[in-house]
Amino acid sequence: MEENLNKTIPLGKKVGHSETYDPTHLFPVPRKESRKDLGIGASLPFHGEDIWNAYELSWLTPKGKPCVAMGKFSFPCTSEHIVESKSLKLYLNSFNQTRFDTPGTVAETIRKDLSAASGARVAVKLLMPEEFEKMQIHAPHGKSLDGPDIEMDTYAREPAYLTTGAGKAEEQLYSHLLRTNCPVTGQPDWATVMIGYSGKAIDHGGLLRYIVSFRQHTGFHENCVERIFMDILNQCQPERLTVNARFTRRGGLDINPHRSTGEKTVSNIRLARQ
Repeated sequence: MEENLNKTIPLGKKVGHSETYDPTHLFPVPRKESRKDLGIGASLPFHGEDIWNAYELSWLTPKGKPCVAMGKFSFPCTSEHIVESKSLKLYLNSFNQTRFDTPGTVAETIRKDLSAASGARVAVKLLMPEEFEKMQIHAPHGKSLDGPDIEMDTYAREPAYLTTGAGKAEEQLYSHLLRTNCPVTGQPDWATVMIGYSGKAIDHGGLLRYIVSFRQHTGFHENCVERIFMDILNQCQPERLTVNARFTRRGGLDINPHRSTGEKTVSNIRLARQ
């Protein structure tokens, strides 16, 4: 299944780029189209944010000396738009030969431009080289779903795999087996998905089959996580639900959507594949 995507937009095509500051590279994509398919209106059934980590960020000092940093950009899920990842990559590349007075000026420029593109205030934090070791590798929280040698022959999203039993549970589960496909390039996107819930016990085998069934699904990272959240919410009716996916890096960027009935923010833990 493919998410709605206007085929006339200039994504996935050969485009020119600049190594001097150019915010016009940023390409916003409305959230409302994919949410319409999910039956989500103006009142969202979740809180959350999309955390982007940028590992290839560089600019010049006023004297022309290069600086490098890592960036964390947090988009609220209430923003009108997401930003297409290649366009953000091209935008960040436009800093490479641009002189800025201070790292603070860089951060404020990025914050202003991403906020304008997304339609909501974006939080921006730069990590300078002396702080790089803070980005340590962590393990996902909870219990892995990936152990059982299940039999699978369905690789198109199948919510019917999601079932519950009679008992109650409060669990934190994760799987490394989520794969979706980029709607722009058709290339695979890989992620670890972490699911926390309380309510009727969700069948672990069925949940794993459901996650694997995304293997040929096409959609932006943010849209896929919202589909997972809504499918579990509708099929299993948990009392509390959180879905957090940590996608692997592409083009120096990783994207990590978080949706929850309660938690508005999430820790920016870095997993081994990131």
